[in-house]
Amino acid sequence: MTRFVYATATSLDGFLADADNSLDWLFAVDGGEESIAGLSAFVAGVGVMVEGSTTYEWVLAHEKLMASPAKWQELYGDKITYVFSTRTDLPLVPGADIRVLSGSVATHAELLRESAAGKDVWIVGGGDLAGQFHEAGLLDEIMVSVAAVTLGSGAPLLPRRIESSRLRLLEVKQVRQFAELRYAVLPLD
Repeated sequence: MTRFVYATATSLDGFLADADNSLDWLFAVDGGEESIAGLSAFVAGVGVMVEGSTTYEWVLAHEKLMASPAKWQELYGDKITYVFSTRTDLPLVPGADIRVLSGSVATHAELLRESAAGKDVWIVGGGDLAGQFHEAGLLDEIMVSVAAVTLGSGAPLLPRRIESSRLRLLEVKQVRQFAELRYAVLPLD
């Protein structure tokens, strides 16, 4: 059964990206590469990735994907990636299956389920997009790697309120300087 899973990393003070929308801080924390590599079992069960345009554009720039489009395949394989954006002028990586969607996530839920073909939908980021999935009753799980660093400001992990009565801690694991947490998100009443 297809699940909608928000899997990401955050600073100890709850930021996905720093004030410049950069994730460079993540790779400076001991165990950052290892923590990311630990996602491989999860990624094997993913059929579709979704992300916001800020996340997508950061990956494009950081990985220099327009100059080296083959790197997309190395990073993400042949999974369909849906980018939620109000803009229609986003550059698309040649050879990658990237599709731009606009409007509410609820409007596209069935398309995402069908595209995932029974596998999970990975909500890559950002936090506001994950919040939109939550508000639509589509967020099933949160997987977060908490890094031993504070940023002071930036893009918040999940700028929505989810009461503790709706979250069930499923797993806790340490990977060097990261605490990996997995929560089930109980359905809205």
